[in-house]
Amino acid sequence: MVALARTPSSGERLRAVDGFLAEAFADLAKHDDRLRGVAVEVRFDRGVAHLTGEVADPDQLRLVRLLVGQFDGVLAVWSRVRVGGREPIVVDLGCGAAKQYPENLGLDLRRADGVDAQADLSGPLPIADNSVDVIFTVHILEHLIDFLALVDECHRVLRPGGVLHIMSPWWGHVNAVADPTHVRLLDVQTIKGICSRPPGTPRWYPLHAGCDGASIFADMTPMSPDDPEPAASHMARFFD
Repeated sequence: MVALARTPSSGERLRAVDGFLAEAFADLAKHDDRLRGVAVEVRFDRGVAHLTGEVADPDQLRLVRLLVGQFDGVLAVWSRVRVGGREPIVVDLGCGAAKQYPENLGLDLRRADGVDAQADLSGPLPIADNSVDVIFTVHILEHLIDFLALVDECHRVLRPGGVLHIMSPWWGHVNAVADPTHVRLLDVQTIKGICSRPPGTPRWYPLHAGCDGASIFADMTPMSPDDPEPAASHMARFFD
């Protein structure tokens, strides 16, 4: 028997946690010399940290991601940050009319106000190799019978150091089965499976993964064939 241990938090508690996280990061930025002069703004929304602003180089962005992601209560670290003055290329897959950031490039099968280009997400993406900095797949994977094909396409189009953001209904919540167009059930352990696929398949490094009792979240960055496997201590942060 599997026990459903997670219960979604109330809106009041989530707002209180967001307030705590904002205070904690402000205190860290005030006292951690590594963040001196880093012009990144962090906004917390129901446990998701939204990073905007600018950094000098990719190492600064990785540092901010790492420090924010270490706070208890952070479910994911979403970003649209300029690096060295360059605007990031951010793609929102299956966005409909609700892109995560207005400036994102929206792709969807059907036309809508937020869609910039039509694309069938069950096939190859109309995007060049190594050309994208960030990809959002928010409430998309559960609609695809073979979502690994899309995940592999994201691996192809992301630049080294790019990030794939995933958000999907948690299998133990009614939202996962209430929508008849959902064809897959996902868990945080599903993300572990994606990051533990056999040699010869696209490899991912989990930056963050979590569940709030209603949805699962994951931030992943593509690995090259020569990269070492993630340390067991790092995997243990997120997965059983």
